[in-house]
Amino acid sequence: MPRILAPGEIEAFAERAIARIRLPGRAGPFAARAARLRALGADGAAGHTIGDYLRLMATVAEAQQSALPACDLPPPTPAQIAQAREHRMPIIHAASWPRAREWRDLAVHICGAVAAAADVPDSVRHVHQRLRALPPPQLESQADALLTARTDGIEAATAPFLMAALQVCWVALASRLQPADVAELEVPGLCPACGTLPVASIVRADERSQGHRYLHCPLCATEWHLVRVTCSQCQGTANIAYHTIAGGSDAIRAESCDQCHTYRKILYQEKDVGVEPVADDLASLALDLLMTEAGYHRGSGNPLLWQRP
Repeated sequence: MPRILAPGEIEAFAERAIARIRLPGRAGPFAARAARLRALGADGAAGHTIGDYLRLMATVAEAQQSALPACDLPPPTPAQIAQAREHRMPIIHAASWPRAREWRDLAVHICGAVAAAADVPDSVRHVHQRLRALPPPQLESQADALLTARTDGIEAATAPFLMAALQVCWVALASRLQPADVAELEVPGLCPACGTLPVASIVRADERSQGHRYLHCPLCATEWHLVRVTCSQCQGTANIAYHTIAGGSDAIRAESCDQCHTYRKILYQEKDVGVEPVADDLASLALDLLMTEAGYHRGSGNPLLWQRP
């Protein structure tokens, strides 16, 4: 007698027919992110109380977009790719990939471009001066902490600008890869290109991935497929629930798991074609407050918002 498949099983069978990995193009995600941040920051009717910060981060994303074409880092060698595939490890691992010293100059450049923009708080100019004065070992130490999600040794004011430079570097690297280069990881739930935890997931509406959910890497902007109604933290499929803010957008929800008590945001392009994982996650802090009050904790943070716990 034929067995009726559950929705998750149907999607699992279809997985071979869709893109398992979506790598960033050479144009990168920053122009779309900047446009989305500006739109969210201007949307007073949506109740965003952090509009000024969203607009500031839009300026950061615009500076990243301008800097990306000149970021011509050497791509992984065939031997490095083969080794990563053999051991099922990320190719451009955030914690171990050798950082070119240019990333420090890039951080100062991005911060300087933001500081020179109109209507930017004086505090940004102070951060720019601070970055120019920090010795390289201190910058490298902060980068190590940011890339490994540690909370020690990080200056909250400089962290978004340091991460902005690191994002440009890793997007430049990931854009030089091919999907076939990227292996299925031994440890699930991490970005298969750089090993970073996802910031959110997004259900795509474009022709090649319509209706399928992808986790989004906040560092290198790689996306990887995950069957829907699955916890992005523990991979469990039981006791998954979805939460929204009353009167809020239908395009963003929090997906919670009662097995590990974590949550991440999930975005739906069919509800709003303009959603962008990093931007919309940042703009929906009210949903984070709701989930915290309900007893859940975030699976991972947003790279543009660093706070001490």
